[in-house]
Amino acid sequence: MGCDGVKDVRITRVRVVDLRFPTSREQIGSDAVNKDPDYSAAYCMLDTDGECTGHGLTFTLGRGTDLVVQAAEYLGGFVVGKTLAEITAGFVAFSRLLTDETQFRWLGPEKGVIHLACGALINAVWDLWAKVEGKPVWRLLAEMPSAQLVSLIDFRYIDDALSPQEALDILDEGIRSGMVERLSVLQTQGYPAYTTSVGWFGYPEEKIRRLAREALADGWTHFKLKVGGDAAEDLRRGRIVREEIGWSNRLMLDANQKWGVLEAIERTRQLQELAPWWMEEPTSPDDILGHARIRREVAPTRIATGEHCHNRVMFKQLLQAGAIDVCQIDSCRVAGVNENLAILLMAAKFGVPVCPHAGGVGLCEYVQHLSIFDFLRVSRTMEDRVIEFVDHLHEHFLEPVEIRRGRYQVPQRPGYSIEIFADSLERFAFPGGAVWSGGR
Repeated sequence: MGCDGVKDVRITRVRVVDLRFPTSREQIGSDAVNKDPDYSAAYCMLDTDGECTGHGLTFTLGRGTDLVVQAAEYLGGFVVGKTLAEITAGFVAFSRLLTDETQFRWLGPEKGVIHLACGALINAVWDLWAKVEGKPVWRLLAEMPSAQLVSLIDFRYIDDALSPQEALDILDEGIRSGMVERLSVLQTQGYPAYTTSVGWFGYPEEKIRRLAREALADGWTHFKLKVGGDAAEDLRRGRIVREEIGWSNRLMLDANQKWGVLEAIERTRQLQELAPWWMEEPTSPDDILGHARIRREVAPTRIATGEHCHNRVMFKQLLQAGAIDVCQIDSCRVAGVNENLAILLMAAKFGVPVCPHAGGVGLCEYVQHLSIFDFLRVSRTMEDRVIEFVDHLHEHFLEPVEIRRGRYQVPQRPGYSIEIFADSLERFAFPGGAVWSGGR
């Protein structure tokens, strides 16, 4: 946890834990597609020859986490022996070392299990870097010179949509246009959030009503409901939430990729009486043109997606095709902070608000840093922007997110807020941890 401030620490070992929490027992995280999720992670630790350890994870849903763990262990061989200074001075080359491994790449070039593993490792490097610098990741990014930030981004495949010079101009404007004042606003007001915890797919009516009332009392104004089941039942559950939260608060709907394009159009129209602020993941995340058609035909309902987009190239196409109204980045679906920088900048150029996905273990802790940086240096606004929040598993983190009256508070501890207590790592490790082997 502590760091000696030495910038040239060398990574000596990579440890990866298959970490799983039995959330399916209470239907936490359930939706129309993922009906029995166990919030899980491939959890990486980068040991060094100094006092620092870098921590990172990639979120998963239980079965298959072992595959990501194996991929991270394999790719970790490219990390061991490198110094932090060596990595950060040539971050694009380092990222390509992981994503372009000549034979491994065949299993999924910048997508799938391999890319998830890259995300865990690269985010662990950022956690290590921020700890060495004595800053939270958001501050490390926000205070970085624009040219250095641009040097961290791989523009291969996206320079037809965003050039390095355009990125530099956006970042420079972020400094010139009142970054210090915006930080003061953040520290006073926090960053707006929405809650998904009231509307999981498997929750009965009485629980939805109770949780909605409790959330209202706690100051929440944005709520999300899972849909994608029986059409009449979706509408009934939506009306229940509207009865509880009223019409002055915002309601978002999430189909979790359940429908084909034509069904998505029909079902979204059926649910428009609920006045949804957006319809999320109405169809396959790979279907760029399908999203564009849905968006055209269900207007004025906005379309949101992104949590299952493999990489910056898919986001580029969604933006170029005018397929989404809301860009939903995920902290570790793509290859970590660097690739998310590219996506934030592309979204800013295309004028599309970023409302991150954060439903899962550690994702709230992670993504608050990216949204804060986006506000300070990229988009420079919080208008029509919210970060997802789920009220689960934060007790396992050394620096859990802090929410007040429905707003994220600015994290202060050096690092990426992703370090988990050693006891939690031991108890929830799969399959030998006490939670999974019959202990307590």
